[in-house]
Amino acid sequence: MSAGIDASAVALDDGRRCFTFSELNDEAGLLAQRLRSEGCRVVATLMDNSPAWVIADRAALQTGLVHVPLPVFFTPEQIGHALSVAGVDAVLAPPAIAARWPQMPVAECMVAGQSLVMLHLPARPVAMPAGTAKITFTSGTTGSPKGVCLSGAAMQQVAHSLVQAMAPLDIRRHLCALPFAVLLENIAGVMAPLLKGATCITLPLQDLGLNGSSSFDAARFHEAVVAQQPHSLIVLPQMLRAWAGYLAQSGQRAPASLRLVAVGGAAVGVKLIHGARALGIPAYEGYGLSEGASVQTLNLPGSDRPGTAGRALPHAQLRIASDGEIEVTGSLFGGYLGSDATVPAWWPTGDLGRIDQDGFLHINGRKKHLLITAFGRNVSPEWVETALRSENAIAQAVVFGDAQPALSAVLWPLRPEASDAALQASVDAANAALPDYARVQRWARARAAFSVEAGTATANGRPQRAAVLQLHADALGMTASSSTDPEFS
Repeated sequence: MSAGIDASAVALDDGRRCFTFSELNDEAGLLAQRLRSEGCRVVATLMDNSPAWVIADRAALQTGLVHVPLPVFFTPEQIGHALSVAGVDAVLAPPAIAARWPQMPVAECMVAGQSLVMLHLPARPVAMPAGTAKITFTSGTTGSPKGVCLSGAAMQQVAHSLVQAMAPLDIRRHLCALPFAVLLENIAGVMAPLLKGATCITLPLQDLGLNGSSSFDAARFHEAVVAQQPHSLIVLPQMLRAWAGYLAQSGQRAPASLRLVAVGGAAVGVKLIHGARALGIPAYEGYGLSEGASVQTLNLPGSDRPGTAGRALPHAQLRIASDGEIEVTGSLFGGYLGSDATVPAWWPTGDLGRIDQDGFLHINGRKKHLLITAFGRNVSPEWVETALRSENAIAQAVVFGDAQPALSAVLWPLRPEASDAALQASVDAANAALPDYARVQRWARARAAFSVEAGTATANGRPQRAAVLQLHADALGMTASSSTDPEFS
């Protein structure tokens, strides 16, 4: 426990029971002792948001074990891949999930009043960078997600930086609105608030309207936010878009308790930021990456420029390479699992951008996604997609057009009942703000919302471009090989 934190203050609140910092440390100590006695080296968690997850994370760090947080929405193939390549020898999971491995030896494990099962796997030791404390698996572009190895020092550095940058806001209650296995919530939504001595509200994700990786009930989410009265929370752009749409449609406003709603994972767009704020949502965009232990930049009250990703946080340094690629340093990972490549002092993010004279980061899209039209014009699809998603009817958009005379898009409406005419009106409005070479001339309604389960999105909502094109090539009059756009990683 950090100095100055009241041991009797509430650290975790799951809506049914509260745990003080003293109880949190006691529970973590008990689990750490159990993990040591079982001879564990690499422990995976596969469970919903709960106090037990937070305690397992803290226990692994205290014990010097490697923690591998796995999202419950990963496919069985992705989970199997992660367990194997990380050399996981123990899995903590609820009995219903543990039943997927009926042949493995199990032991009951009670953590924070929650009945869990500890499965012991016949794992072989795996080489990984020295000091690895956590392996976070990117949601990936394939069935074999990539393991990013992070040290405890790098994660603590980011958490301390967030506490320092957000000190004027005096955040005392943070509602955890993303899965804990998502690194952004793990560090910015758990480690940082607890480091400050704030309360983490750890409701089951279903209570927040989240089901799987991409099904989101904005009405239920708003009900939970109103009931919990948090000071802060973190959302993905599509969650913010749906929440703002629900408030506008229902004539409601976000609760006045909110001081910061951080938005990350993908480009947000200035129109959505302003629209959300008009409804009482204090939305502020940030930028980060797993290889930098999550958040690198963030807009904040008093240091804010909508349409940018904010200024560098105290721990981070950014620069722009000669080709326009954003490079970062300050809290870098140790390396990728299974790779012996040396991590450079400045990490090339794969994102294109610029830093303005006031230090705000402007992101122009992915370096590898740059489209070159048949007329030789360079277009970042993310630029056009952000413009499309800024319109009222469109929730998700993926733009294609490499070597094509004009751009095409696959669209998913904010409300399933939205008509084609409403979608066309939104496309027309977005086109009006774009130059002629970046306008969408043809579009198709998506056959389903983009999701991890369908293989068409990553965990943070970024599109799997090749998969989206494969499903809609006929509707766009293209072939699946018409676009060379790689997918988001």
